[in-house]
Amino acid sequence: MKAAIGQETVSEWITVSQEMIDKFADATGDHQFIHIDQEKAKLTPFGTTIAHGFLTLSLLPQMAMKNADAPRLDGVKMGVNYGGNKVRFLAPVPSGSRVRGRSKITEFEEKRPGQYQYTTETTVEIEGSEKPAMIAEWITQVFV
Repeated sequence: MKAAIGQETVSEWITVSQEMIDKFADATGDHQFIHIDQEKAKLTPFGTTIAHGFLTLSLLPQMAMKNADAPRLDGVKMGVNYGGNKVRFLAPVPSGSRVRGRSKITEFEEKRPGQYQYTTETTVEIEGSEKPAMIAEWITQVFV
């Protein structure tokens, strides 16, 4: 993992469907019209419904799993989200668009025997858009 610090990897594309957005709205209670009402959303500058920013953030683990080139530790029993240092939502993710994560490990350390912590910087790209949806610096702990 230390040898992989700074090396960029890219995940597979993930489609952010309206069904995914609706389920996220139900799970979080955030039913703002811009996310779930396609008719009202047509009247906004976005022209369509958009994903919640926190939905985009919640895709980070899925992007990590769909990143075959990402470095991995052997013998991991479990991994947990530890938190974030920085998250910025830069552009909306329109319903039906595809996103992927462009990631690199920026830090890796052993916290105690069998427990490691690493920080990953991920830029979430929207297919066909020059501006990314999000940039996040996220911390994960793994136990072996």
